[in-house]
Amino acid sequence: MSAKNKLTLSVQYADPRLQESITRPMIRKWVQAALFAPAELTIRFVDAAEGQTLNREYRGKDYATNVLTFAYNEGEEELPDDAPTQADIILCTDVLEREAAEQKKTVEEHTAHLIVHGVLHAQGYDHMDDEEATEMEGIETDILATLGYADPYAD
Repeated sequence: MSAKNKLTLSVQYADPRLQESITRPMIRKWVQAALFAPAELTIRFVDAAEGQTLNREYRGKDYATNVLTFAYNEGEEELPDDAPTQADIILCTDVLEREAAEQKKTVEEHTAHLIVHGVLHAQGYDHMDDEEATEMEGIETDILATLGYADPYAD
């Protein structure tokens, strides 16, 4: 691992349903593939109740969503160049499993995609307009291909 991609990673299974199938080494591999700079990240798996509470409290949306990224040094003006990205990435197991089934993907494929998506958000990528969305989706697709996963946006 290069110094630019130094990673401190914590994985929390508040909802333990995926603990056996989505392992820490898998998560580390997916996170590292999406990192462009040093990072200190927490990946936390939660149930629908915790996911809904977090989404309501921090985004004003009263439902559980698949992934939430809380980037703590986003927009900081005076960080040193080597300052690590700091973020919590929350994945809601209930939504993740439902979406995987609806999209006819494995839970592993969908989890890999959502983690890559969350890590990109932590590094400042967004999809608020069509141009940003196209750029972010292209980066996600490229990263997932290097990991052996299909294009998550293909029909």
